[in-house]
Amino acid sequence: MQYENALYQLSFRDQRTWTQAVLFTMGNILLPQLCHTIPQGGLILLPIYFFTLVGAYIYGWRTGLLIAIASPLLNHLLFGMPPAPMLPVLLLKSSVLALIASMVARRFKHVSLVLLLQVVVGYQLVGGLGEALLQNSLTAPLQDWRIGWPGLLLQVVAGYGCIKALVKIQDK
Repeated sequence: MQYENALYQLSFRDQRTWTQAVLFTMGNILLPQLCHTIPQGGLILLPIYFFTLVGAYIYGWRTGLLIAIASPLLNHLLFGMPPAPMLPVLLLKSSVLALIASMVARRFKHVSLVLLLQVVVGYQLVGGLGEALLQNSLTAPLQDWRIGWPGLLLQVVAGYGCIKALVKIQDK
């Protein structure tokens, strides 16, 4: 499988950037709604980050940033989740995730569980530092590690499977 041919750095002029951003943003709207049917599902599964990770890894930082910004804003406007005070944190963490995921994909030109683990740990550390500064507290960023570890694990494992499947489809 030639990952170099299936991992992109799309430009804003490329229609695929916008098409994929819309599709992955829709995923980031539907998945949280599904997860919120479980008590504390959003806090445990961290679903709003999933398609940002996948989209940015496959299509690059531009597509990733569009997903990272649109997803929390549209979820808030449509469903009131995340709450307004959390929007800056989610926008920051989602954007950091998009940038790190696309950088790792561009640098290594393949996907692996180890690479996705590095992406997830990286965005949680950098985004968590930003969250701590924004909220003047270490409690909130540690919540993703303490309560959201199943979601972090799902991002790595399910993200890997999703990226592999989408890359395989694109190779055909």
